[in-house]
Amino acid sequence: MHQNTSSTRDGSTPLASSFERYLQDKGKGRGGDGGNYRRNAARELERFAKWAAGDRGDDDWSGIVPDGIDREPTFADLDERVFREYARHLAGDRGLKQNTVQTYYRYISAWCGWCVNEGYLEAHYAQRASAMAPLPDDDGRRPGDQQAWTSEQRHALTRHVDEQAREAIETYTSLPDDVNQHDKQRARYAALKATRDRALVFTLAYTAVRVGELLRDPNDPRRRGVRWEEISLDDGSMDVYRKKQQWDAASLPDPVIAPLRSYRKLLNPPTDRWPVFPTFDQRTLSTLVEDELADRGERPDAIDKQRDEYARDLLLALDKDIRPPSITTDGARSILKRLSGAAEIDIDHPKHEYLAPHGGRRGMGEVLVRAFGYTVAARYLDNSEEMVRERYSHIEAGELGDVATEALNEIDSTPRNVDKQG
Repeated sequence: MHQNTSSTRDGSTPLASSFERYLQDKGKGRGGDGGNYRRNAARELERFAKWAAGDRGDDDWSGIVPDGIDREPTFADLDERVFREYARHLAGDRGLKQNTVQTYYRYISAWCGWCVNEGYLEAHYAQRASAMAPLPDDDGRRPGDQQAWTSEQRHALTRHVDEQAREAIETYTSLPDDVNQHDKQRARYAALKATRDRALVFTLAYTAVRVGELLRDPNDPRRRGVRWEEISLDDGSMDVYRKKQQWDAASLPDPVIAPLRSYRKLLNPPTDRWPVFPTFDQRTLSTLVEDELADRGERPDAIDKQRDEYARDLLLALDKDIRPPSITTDGARSILKRLSGAAEIDIDHPKHEYLAPHGGRRGMGEVLVRAFGYTVAARYLDNSEEMVRERYSHIEAGELGDVATEALNEIDSTPRNVDKQG
């Protein structure tokens, strides 16, 4: 049994009793309740706990508790052999890619290191060479970030959303004066949705801003989506909460300005605190409108009457300044799936059958590296130059290949003196 200076953290402490405190330390926001890392780490800790207790769907595996002892796994049961066996278990899952196995193990290894610092364990067993030996070599790829929009894909998608927005605006603005009020509202709603989608696509395609910096992340309360007060169309800039946990200005290049300006004019938000990309989900908006009007003292029959006057709750929310939440990052993926299909874009990618949000950022990175080099691209992408060089190393490799080809062609075309044998 491992000895510990803390009387409450000896070897008999159950593993699971440490999880919540660890997750709070690693979480974001007030109380450490938010953040993608916390969510992913919680999932992997739960997976590890089930495996340690013998629950892995394998009759030959009884867990890490010694045979004949009926209790849940404790810290006394942990050593480097346990982590070696878990690494072997992850590596043996044929459904996991090499880099995914590495990622899952890192979550458990990080928890193990925290346990050492907190006095639960004497040593960082998970980082020992023997424990990590069964892990496959990392193939160098990162889950989910390989797709990059090509120039053809970017132009096809932006052209499609531009055409859809122009048609919707034309339909709305050309309605006769005597048109039915609800028909006019439906046309405005369609135009709003089309111009919102166009502004979103252009922003993702040309700014290289991370989708989590632009839209709402339900797992991180600080990421509530960009608001109009954080955008300056005249200056061509946008304040976003960066991955490095601080606010910073991102550039809005020329192709993004006109779509945003047209969309804002049509939306006409009641205040600048409105999200730039509000959700259009009807269930969310109906609940929001009913609750907000009730909080303002409206009676149920009066609320129903007001809602009946509008073809869509979003239009009522605009008139009554009932601020909706931003689209979520998952919502953006759904929008891009719909638009990629409607635009009939040719996509050949092993993971994504649509143009994923991160692909817009990565595609813009390709453009910047090729046009201006790694230093400028790193500044625009809000990354270190070292990371940008690593992510876009294929560009440098290709350029060096061209240099080598040119050198070979130069040498091969040079006349040579050949000794003639008599």
